[in-house]
Amino acid sequence: MSKIFPSRFAVLKAYVCLFLILSFLVRLCFLIWNFSEVDKGGFILGNTFVIGFLFDVATISFFTIPYIIYLLLFPKRFNGSIVDRFVTYLGLSIGVLIMFFSFFGEITFWDEFQRRFNFISVDYLIYTYEVVKNINESYPLPILVGSMLLLVLASIAMIYRLGYFSDTFKSKTAFKSKSIAALPWFAIVVISALFVTNQQADFSKNRYNNELAKSGIYSFFSAFRNNELPYIEFYKTIPKEEAFARVKERFSESKSTFLHPNENAIYRTIINSDSIEKPITPNVIFICVESLSADFLGVLGGTHKITPTLDSLANNSLFFENLYATGTRTVRGMEAVTLSIPPTPGRSIVKRKDNQGLFTIGEVFKQQGYERNFFYGGDGYFDNMNTYFGGNGFNIIDRGRGFLLDQSITTTRTNIEDEEVTFENAWGVCDMDIYNKLLKEADKAHATGQPFFDFVMTTSNHKPYTYPEGQIDVPSGTGRYGAVKYTDHAIGEFIKKAQRKPWFDNTVFVIMSDHCAKSAGRWELDINNYHIPAIIFNLPNHKSEKISKLASQIDVFPTLFSALHWDYKSNLFGEDILTMKHQDERAFIGNYRKLGYLKAGKVMILDEQKNANFYSWNPSDNSLSAIPSEDDFEKRSISFYEVADNLYHNGGLKIKSE
Repeated sequence: MSKIFPSRFAVLKAYVCLFLILSFLVRLCFLIWNFSEVDKGGFILGNTFVIGFLFDVATISFFTIPYIIYLLLFPKRFNGSIVDRFVTYLGLSIGVLIMFFSFFGEITFWDEFQRRFNFISVDYLIYTYEVVKNINESYPLPILVGSMLLLVLASIAMIYRLGYFSDTFKSKTAFKSKSIAALPWFAIVVISALFVTNQQADFSKNRYNNELAKSGIYSFFSAFRNNELPYIEFYKTIPKEEAFARVKERFSESKSTFLHPNENAIYRTIINSDSIEKPITPNVIFICVESLSADFLGVLGGTHKITPTLDSLANNSLFFENLYATGTRTVRGMEAVTLSIPPTPGRSIVKRKDNQGLFTIGEVFKQQGYERNFFYGGDGYFDNMNTYFGGNGFNIIDRGRGFLLDQSITTTRTNIEDEEVTFENAWGVCDMDIYNKLLKEADKAHATGQPFFDFVMTTSNHKPYTYPEGQIDVPSGTGRYGAVKYTDHAIGEFIKKAQRKPWFDNTVFVIMSDHCAKSAGRWELDINNYHIPAIIFNLPNHKSEKISKLASQIDVFPTLFSALHWDYKSNLFGEDILTMKHQDERAFIGNYRKLGYLKAGKVMILDEQKNANFYSWNPSDNSLSAIPSEDDFEKRSISFYEVADNLYHNGGLKIKSE
């Protein structure tokens, strides 16, 4: 041990030991937290902690290097000087503060997502207003910060009392001995940087064990480096021509005609009208509900009796019982709805560069003569929403906090004024306030005689789960179920007010979740945690119907366009659920790394290490069982994701000039 940590390295040894002990305790805490979900087999659980220890050593090695370089270069005769003491005390204080800040951050992040730091945590660095305010409203921040500072001081005091500072300052360790001690740390850093990836911790079929085996800080920087994952570089592929041929075969039906049949493109004309079924253009209001899982609804098995409005609407609408979100974040839901596209690996297109001038459902509405508006109760700067919607032809109505749109974006932005707000938290105004603003804007649009499409993103069903008191019988801020009940109540009040408007009879309401409330599970992709409700209410000339076909979030608006008998040019992957044949039912699910293709009780999961894992899915217990791969199923899965990514990276999602 003296060769690894000579006396001059005493403080460094204390810091490394403190980090490894705390990392072990955090891992143990998460294990207890999710004890029922973790694979507790001796070999698996042992590997979880062994791999975790190795990642912890890799992580702390990066933190040791600046101080090791200082120790190597600082002249021995000045050991214990004022400069030496200042640098050592300051460096240790900063290092310990970062350590405790990371661990506290990991605990709050795990509470929300049941994962180590990932690309979401990277995004949170950008949107500090919403994130800090949300943490302050969700947790006792003064107590957390105070506790963290006390722990930092206590740790430094303990290291002092144990004599590590004295050993460091009195040391006469020679340069050679220091160099020998430093070499292993430099070697670990080089090996970790060049050869160790965060995905190497994914040794188990149980997702919780894999997350426990990771180190939070290492995961954070891994996510920072890998926010975008070009499909062609990281995932299993088939020849591009074959991939496009398979996708185009799926769209080769009597209603579709490809405009460029000899090119790698899916741009086509879709005909839904005939001499009897004429196109109609009612107003369309789309309510994208934050984090509304299917199992919250009573009609889908929920037992908490918190969605009376949605349960009633489900019985008086086109109600899609077997619909799946493409991802686990709001921006992924927005991507799925607007672009009608399978999820691409890495960040949502909503947050990427060059995401303007794309062919979205807004372009279809434009073809039919609609005004298009995006409503958000917070500042749409968050998650790049205003840039995305404004850059794709939508007017913006949001709670602006001073963040300006890029000058290249030509749109109209309307602010939600203070006098229009009755309640507001970190994420924005309460749902009823955004609906009241929508009602005002709908009245204005109706007066012009132009049909309108309003995309409304709600915020109330989000931590800290706060809303106006006295609206429902669950106190504000007490948890998810209260927020869901308020969300449902606000929709009910909005529908009642809308029914008194002159434009109501000529307005279709689409209600669908962006993603589920919970995304974590023990499997590679937890299928039940993608199941969301979708409703099309007040649709002319259609009877109420519950539709049990397996379908995707990307299919809802193409289904609406078909029901309205619209003829339009399309670059969308979504299909009409109502006419979908049984053998064509499928859904796309994924997170930023794994991409799933669900069909007929089987799921193919593609990952960034070019694996294609094939499972049978048991809906009764949500379990996945590995089965031998099927060549056609695998190639069909690959083709959709490969084509979607190809179109994005090669300009194929852009609006065509013709």
